[in-house]
Amino acid sequence: MGSSSGENMLVLFVTLLTAMIVRGSTETEACKCNSYSFPNNVKYAACKDLAVLESSLHWNYHPSSGTVDVAFNKANAKDSSWIAWAINPTSKGMVGSQAFVALYNSDGSIKAYTSPITSYATLLKEGLLTFPVYTVSASYANGHLIIFATFQLPSNTTLINHAWQQGLLSDHATLLPHSFSSPNLHSFGALDFLSGKVSETDRNMNSRTTFRNVHGTLNTISWGIMMPIGVIMGRYLKVFDGLGGTWFQLHRACQSLALLIGIAGFGSGLYMGNHYGLHHTPHRCVGITLMCLAFAQVCVAVCLRPKKDHKYRMVWNVFHYVVGYATIALAIWNVLKGFDILDANKIWKKTYVGIILSLAAIAIIMEIITWIWVCNKNRLQKSEMQVHSTQQQP
Repeated sequence: MGSSSGENMLVLFVTLLTAMIVRGSTETEACKCNSYSFPNNVKYAACKDLAVLESSLHWNYHPSSGTVDVAFNKANAKDSSWIAWAINPTSKGMVGSQAFVALYNSDGSIKAYTSPITSYATLLKEGLLTFPVYTVSASYANGHLIIFATFQLPSNTTLINHAWQQGLLSDHATLLPHSFSSPNLHSFGALDFLSGKVSETDRNMNSRTTFRNVHGTLNTISWGIMMPIGVIMGRYLKVFDGLGGTWFQLHRACQSLALLIGIAGFGSGLYMGNHYGLHHTPHRCVGITLMCLAFAQVCVAVCLRPKKDHKYRMVWNVFHYVVGYATIALAIWNVLKGFDILDANKIWKKTYVGIILSLAAIAIIMEIITWIWVCNKNRLQKSEMQVHSTQQQP
C-alpha cells in the first residue's frame, strides 16, 4: 500500500508540475504583446502576438458603437520600409481587403493612409475604404513601426478575416513587392474582436505553397538543367562520326521534353501571378521572355531550317546559336532569382549551383576533346588527300 501511495503522489506531483510549466509558458506568451509600452501611454484591453513577421495586434472594442481602436505593431522594422494590416469583410482572399498602410523612410518621415485592394496586382495606392475610418496614423520608435486606426466594424460583426504584410521602399518612396518567403505567404487568419480569439492559417492546407514548390521544381528541371544538357548534346556529340544522326535525335528529344515541362512551369507561374499577386517582377518578365525565345527557336528550327548547303544556312546557324545561348543564360539567372524570391532553403540553391558548375566543367572538357578530335580528323583527311594527290600524278 505504501508503494501505491508513493506512486500516486509522484503522479500528482508530475501532473501539477506539468500544468504549472504549461500555464507559465502560456502566460509568458500572453504577456509578450502586453509588455510593449505605446507612445503617450496608450492602453489596449486586448492583444495578440501574430504567428509570423514579428508582429502583434492590439485593440479596444466598443460594443455600444461597433467601433474598434487598433494598433498593428511591427518589430525590427527596417529603414525605408512599409507595413500593412488589412481586413476583408467579404471573403478570405486578398481581393476585397481593406488595408491600413504605413511608410517609413530612411530620413525619418512617416506616412499612414488607407488603401482598398481591388486586384492581385495592387500597388497599395491611397483610397477610401468600404467602411468609415475615423483616424489613421503611424509612429516609429526603437525599431517598432506601428499603425494606429479607429474604424467602424463592417456589417455589425466582430469576426473578421485579417492579413498583414511588410516590404521595402525604393529611393522614391515607391512600394516594392513583398517577399514570397513562407512567413509572407502565411500572414493571414481570422480574428474576433469580441472574444479575442485569433486563428492562424493552416500551413499544410495552403495552396500557395504547393503551387510555389511545383512552379520552382518544374522550372529548375526544365529551363535550369535539361536545357543546358540538351545544348551540350547538340554541340559536342555531333562531332563523333560513329553516332550518325543519333546526336540530333538526343538533342531534339531532350529540348522537346524540357520545353514541355517548362510550359507546365510557365503555366503554374501565370496562375500564381493571377491569383497570388506575383506581378511586374523581373523574374516574371524574364520567364515570359524565355517562353517567347523558346517558341521562336522551335518555329525557326522546324519550319525555316535550310539544308546544309543552302546559302542562308550560316544566317540560320547564327540565329540558332544566339537564341539558344541567350535562352540558357537567362534560364540559369531566372532559376537562381527564383530561389531568392521564394526564400528557398539555401541547400537547394547550392545544389543547383553545383549542378550548373558540373555541367560547365563537362562542357569545358568536351570542348577540349572535340577540338582535339576535329584537329586530328582534319590532319588525317589532309594527309589522305596529299597521298591521293601524289598517287594521281603521272
